[in-house]
Amino acid sequence: MLETSVRLLRLLSLLQVRREWSGSELATRLEVTTRTVRNDIERLRIMGYEVESFTGPAGGYRLGAGSSLPPLLLDDDEAVAVALGLRAAAAGSITGIEETSLRALAKLERTLPSRLRHRVDALRSATASAAGVGSPVDADVLTAVAAAVHGHEQLRFDYSGHDGASSVRRTEPHQLVYTGRRWYLLAWDLDRDDWRTFRADRVRPRVPTGPRFTPRPPPGGDAVAHVLHGVGSRAYREQARVRLDAPIEVVRDKITAMGGLVTELPDGSCLLQTGGDSWHDLAGYLGSLGVPFEVLDPPELRDHLRSLAERYLAAAG
Repeated sequence: MLETSVRLLRLLSLLQVRREWSGSELATRLEVTTRTVRNDIERLRIMGYEVESFTGPAGGYRLGAGSSLPPLLLDDDEAVAVALGLRAAAAGSITGIEETSLRALAKLERTLPSRLRHRVDALRSATASAAGVGSPVDADVLTAVAAAVHGHEQLRFDYSGHDGASSVRRTEPHQLVYTGRRWYLLAWDLDRDDWRTFRADRVRPRVPTGPRFTPRPPPGGDAVAHVLHGVGSRAYREQARVRLDAPIEVVRDKITAMGGLVTELPDGSCLLQTGGDSWHDLAGYLGSLGVPFEVLDPPELRDHLRSLAERYLAAAG
């Protein structure tokens, strides 16, 4: 059985290296008969690999694209290239695949031998990106957190709060969310018995991870919406609810994830839940959107807008 398994791996590696092989060439490389090659090809097909046969003077085989993704064999250089590409994608260089890249990176790095991990780390430390990003997060931190999320394993970590104070958190990690500027971890805090959102750049995981847990439903049924609501409004000192008189397709192009949470209303307008460090900053932000709006609450923001309107009218003569 072991000999057959090793032979199948070698056969698969040969099929991935060259587009087409004749049966006699494969038999020579594997030191078996062409009949054994045919039997091994059939085994690969049973495992999910789409191996095509072609006719000709000698006949042969080629590896095609199947309906599902079977396991892949990568040589050293290919594994390093894939790991570096996934790290770049996880950093937000390609919008929309950050979380998927993290999951793939976590799986790949578990299988990388030590010599290849050293190569990946050396190349990463010797390069830099000029892309505009928020607070940087160590890729090893993201990988460790992503692995705990994927494995439903409790995660302990040191966390630095807004005031710089450090604390140890025991959590059930639910999901990593990338807003375009920062990474956040949504987790159930075991000591506080409630959901908490943590900035990933302030997280320092402790090993080993804890026992496995059964995931809880995310708050409101949507982990991403919960995190965006928190970082887009609750993170600010002053908070507001505003109706924007514009369709959601227009509004979404004007408001980033950090600008607040936008939901469509039945009449075609939008509700924006947002915040700011002061009423003046918030008024300026709303005015910069370039769409008509109505402040639903709080009254303090409406009063500030009236004061600004009077001042602007006086300035205009």
